Amino acid sequence: MNETAANGAAAGGGLVVVIQVAIIVLMIAAMWRIFSKAGEPGWAAIIPIYNAYVLLKVAGKPGWWLILLFIPIVNLVIMIMTLAGLSTNFGKGVGFTVGLVLLPIIFYPILGFGKAEYQPPQPPAL
Repeated sequence: MNETAANGAAAGGGLVVVIQVAIIVLMIAAMWRIFSKAGEPGWAAIIPIYNAYVLLKVAGKPGWWLILLFIPIVNLVIMIMTLAGLSTNFGKGVGFTVGLVLLPIIFYPILGFGKAEYQPPQPPAL
C-alpha cells in the first residue's frame, strides 16, 4: 500500500470514529431529555445498567425486569415491551414503537426533543 492510500484509510477511519461519537452523544442527549421529561434524573442516561432500570421505570414496567434483560432472546421481547410502554406513556402509538425498535437513532431524539409529554401510567382501577 502506498503512502497516499494509507493516509486516506487513516482519514476515513478517523471520520468513522467522529461519526460514531456524534451518534453516541446524540443518543445520550435524547435519553437524558426523555428521563428529564419523565421526572427522573437525566444523568441516569450515562450510567450503564442503571439507565435500563430507569427506562423500565419510565415505561411503567417493574424493576425486576432488569434481570430479564440479561437473558438472551428474552431480552429482545422485554425490550420491545419496554419500548411499547415508553411510547404509550409519551402518548404515541404502535407505529412509534416500531420506529423505536427499528430506527432508534431517529425516534429517541424525536421523543426527547419533540413536543411529546410524559403521561405516567395509571394504576389499574379496583
